[in-house]
Amino acid sequence: MPLSYRRLFSVKGAGAFTAAGFLARLALAMTGVSTVVMIASLRDSYALAGLVAGASLATTLVTMPLLGRLVDRHGQAKVAVPAALWSFALSGALVACAAAGAPTWTLFVTGVLSATAPNIGGMARARWSEIFDGDPDAMHVANSFEQVLDELGFILGPILAIALCTAVAPEAGRITALVLTLVGTVLFAAQRGTQPPVRPAEGFGARSPFRSGGVRIMMLVFVFVGAVFGSLELATVAYTESLGHGASAGVVLALQAVGSALSGVLFGMLPLRGGHTARFVAGVAGMAVLMSPLNLAGDIGPLCALMFLAGMATSPTMITGMSLVQELVPRSQLNEGMTLAVTGLLAGISLGGTAAGWSVEHCGPDTAYRLPTALAATALVIALLGARRLRGGLAPSAARASTSGDQPDEEALRIPRVREPKVTTQTRAENGQPQSAGLRRPE
Repeated sequence: MPLSYRRLFSVKGAGAFTAAGFLARLALAMTGVSTVVMIASLRDSYALAGLVAGASLATTLVTMPLLGRLVDRHGQAKVAVPAALWSFALSGALVACAAAGAPTWTLFVTGVLSATAPNIGGMARARWSEIFDGDPDAMHVANSFEQVLDELGFILGPILAIALCTAVAPEAGRITALVLTLVGTVLFAAQRGTQPPVRPAEGFGARSPFRSGGVRIMMLVFVFVGAVFGSLELATVAYTESLGHGASAGVVLALQAVGSALSGVLFGMLPLRGGHTARFVAGVAGMAVLMSPLNLAGDIGPLCALMFLAGMATSPTMITGMSLVQELVPRSQLNEGMTLAVTGLLAGISLGGTAAGWSVEHCGPDTAYRLPTALAATALVIALLGARRLRGGLAPSAARASTSGDQPDEEALRIPRVREPKVTTQTRAENGQPQSAGLRRPE
């Protein structure tokens, strides 16, 4: 393991919450595809399967930010575990209704009500932010590592889900996902030593992060970035089928994720250069540039190589984007801010898939990659137009870095700050220890 990444796991408890959180992330990547395959197999209708999965996703766009706000106000364990238990119970009801041939409306009701799985990725990033408070270099590595975990989940999750649904039983993939969601969340929440303390919201923190102009710009950019992902998936399925290699669509898409994961690992090993906003705009620009050659693929071989190349811009864009969001919101609303960004991505994925379906239907598969190329270019234009607002919304120290590009001095780099998990009145109370005003951490 490279030295920069090894440093992350020198912190006590980091390996435990990372491993536990990955189980829940894997479940998230399995849920959508396993729901579609299960309902399509048991009810013989892909249209119904898509509608149920879409209704669940639409509900997630509402519940995820609300859960993020509750996490900020009450703590990770107190919110994540009940949310996961509710999701587990209603997901089980969805599986039972699908298998028992219950009325169609029961699938929609249980599917919608089950959309309360907590955003473990955001909570993991919040833990790193607490551990490496004031150390931008360490947070750069941590955010890179988190993005790599996301990519691994979305590489392995659909493969595992489809294998279980086809080789074991139509319900097997969805059952595995709901179990992993509960187990991963409970184990993650059990790591109390690295859980960030609850901070009272004051001043700007009393309002929703959505009211911040910088956060709204980031959400809009992420909507178009998500639309790139959603349209790219459907465009690849349609284009490979037109080439006579429809069965290779999954491999081609996996290569894009592999390219993203590899670039994430390498990006985390690079030293920070420039400010938060400049790095994010550069990432979006790279995505816009690397999407364009897909229109010249022509055959399955070049397509595989170009998809791998296109994926190389994904992780840097997401890493710099989430880092920027972390600087735009107060610490007391970090989870809500990150879930708003993820909500924008999910909305974009849904809209991008819909738009790509219309494009393929009316313009043909040969032009399928024009849409993700145009969407990436639009995301870049929005990021460029909003750059000044993004810089203005940063915390004072981060804003100075964004405008000057200054880096920490050599002494700070030689002796990085690593904040070990703190003992607060909250954690002492949770462990049954007496509280003391002298141990209260100043906010």
